[in-house]
Amino acid sequence: MGLTNYYRRFIKDFARVARPMNVLIQKDEKWQWEKVQQKAFDELKRIFTSKLVLAALDLDKKFRVEADTSNYATGGVLSMKCSDKK
Repeated sequence: MGLTNYYRRFIKDFARVARPMNVLIQKDEKWQWEKVQQKAFDELKRIFTSKLVLAALDLDKKFRVEADTSNYATGGVLSMKCSDKK
């Protein structure tokens, strides 16, 4: 869920869509992957791979690289500045 939160401002109704997934990461919550979580996962996957969120690379635009790491994982994001300032 960490990486998806980075993109929440680009996704309409992100909190509503991701709610079943966020329940799984709450303290003292028993892990149970059920149909509602699978549906939320599938919807987020569909949104993240749609043209509404992702943009084609344009080498004439400015880019920003962000990275984060821990003892067990590394992640990174390449962002491109678009005309909508997002």
